[in-house]
Amino acid sequence: MATRITSLLLTASWIATSIAHAGTPATTQSPASSPENTWTTELHTGTLWSIGSNASPLDYQLLPQLLTLKTPAHWHLQTGSHTWVVRSRASLEITPIIQGPESYFIGVTFAPSVECWNASRTLSTFFSAGGGIGWMDSQGQTIPGAQGQDFNLTWFIHTGLTWHITPKLSASLGARFQHISNGGQNDINPGIDSLGPTLSLGWNW
Repeated sequence: MATRITSLLLTASWIATSIAHAGTPATTQSPASSPENTWTTELHTGTLWSIGSNASPLDYQLLPQLLTLKTPAHWHLQTGSHTWVVRSRASLEITPIIQGPESYFIGVTFAPSVECWNASRTLSTFFSAGGGIGWMDSQGQTIPGAQGQDFNLTWFIHTGLTWHITPKLSASLGARFQHISNGGQNDINPGIDSLGPTLSLGWNW
C-alpha cells in the first residue's frame, strides 16, 4: 500500500510540474534574489483520513498543523527554463485527532525538499519525504486497534504546487501521506496510515 501511494504521489507531482511550467518563457534572474535562495517559514494545515489495510482497522481523522522552516537551496540544476533545487526542511507538528481513540499527536520531522521552479519564479512544485518522532495519548492498552504507546515514530510524503504571490508571500496546495507507529517497540503496534489534502502559507526572509 505504501509503495502504491508513493507511486501515485510521484506521478501527481510530475503532472503538476508539467502543467505549472508548460509554455513558461525563460528569463534571467540573479540567483541571490531568487526566493528559493532565502529562508522560508511555512504554516501548513490539512485533513488526513486513515487508509489501507496494513494499519489500525479503526477509522482515524487527523488535522495536522505544521510550522516548517526551509533553508536556502544548497543544490541547483538548470534544465532549460526550469530550475531544480534541493532545500532542507524541519517541522514542528501539532495534530489534533478528531476521530479515533487518541486525541493528539505532537512531533518533529525532518526532510529534504526537492523543488522545480519556473523561470519567472511565480510557480514551483515540491516533493518531500522524511520522518521524525512524536508523542500521543495512546489508548491501545484498553481499546483494541488503538496505539500501543505514547512515544512513536513517523514518516511522511508531501507533494504539491506553490504559487508565489509576491517575492515574499506564497500559498501552496498539496497532498500528504503520513504513517505513525511505534516501530515494534511495543507488542501493540497497529499504526496509522493516513492521506489527505493540505494548504499552506509561506513567508520568505
